[in-house]
Amino acid sequence: MEWQLPTHIPEHIPTGARVVVRTAIGVDPADGRMKFRDYVGHVRAWNGVTLELTRDAAANGSRPAEEVSIDARTIVRLKPVPERPVMRR
Repeated sequence: MEWQLPTHIPEHIPTGARVVVRTAIGVDPADGRMKFRDYVGHVRAWNGVTLELTRDAAANGSRPAEEVSIDARTIVRLKPVPERPVMRR
């Protein structure tokens, strides 16, 4: 049986769109609960199998921006989010 795109993930995601993606990372053996990781950033590419994302830097400066590849089979939720507000000094 061939893998098919889950119905909750769109076939087309525009390049440059800012999205939040929740991925399942597995069950924690200590408590038996499913664990998730969230990514917020801009789409570089989407081919229906892998989402290429430029992850935003942390707002507090603790993590730089990074390029990530996300396997579609791990995506639990994906939705568009607005750009961060520009802070004026």
